[in-house]
Amino acid sequence: MKVREDIAELLKAGELTQIEIARRLGVDRATVRKTRKALGMPAPRLGQRPTHGSLEEAFRAHIEPGEDGHVWWTGYRERRSGLAIVLHRKERVPVPKLAFRLHYGRDAVGRITHACGERTCHAGAHLADDIIRAANRRADSAFERIFGGPP
Repeated sequence: MKVREDIAELLKAGELTQIEIARRLGVDRATVRKTRKALGMPAPRLGQRPTHGSLEEAFRAHIEPGEDGHVWWTGYRERRSGLAIVLHRKERVPVPKLAFRLHYGRDAVGRITHACGERTCHAGAHLADDIIRAANRRADSAFERIFGGPP
């Protein structure tokens, strides 16, 4: 059986029941069940809902540290956009938004960019919002005034 990656990712994330996965992806419940079996995953217990204790726990369960402080997302991605999403109970939070909040202790202001240049990195320290980018521009300007020339 050819395993559909979108179904496999949602099953591995452990946040949704098989019925919810089928509804979300518009597939037959039997397709989800067959995918679970093909992956060698145990059948869910009746009435049991797989879940993490918190949004942060769900995030931490699906990240993998890399070299140079990078963090890679191993969890669910939206099928069309490829956007990394943390699924926790009924919440769907973009990974960059949550990684930023967990690292800086506040929500991002404006657009979140990857300051490290790696578009798929989700290390909180490698993310920047409007406030951080403005502070960096001020620091670069001060450096140029003091030392003459770009850093």
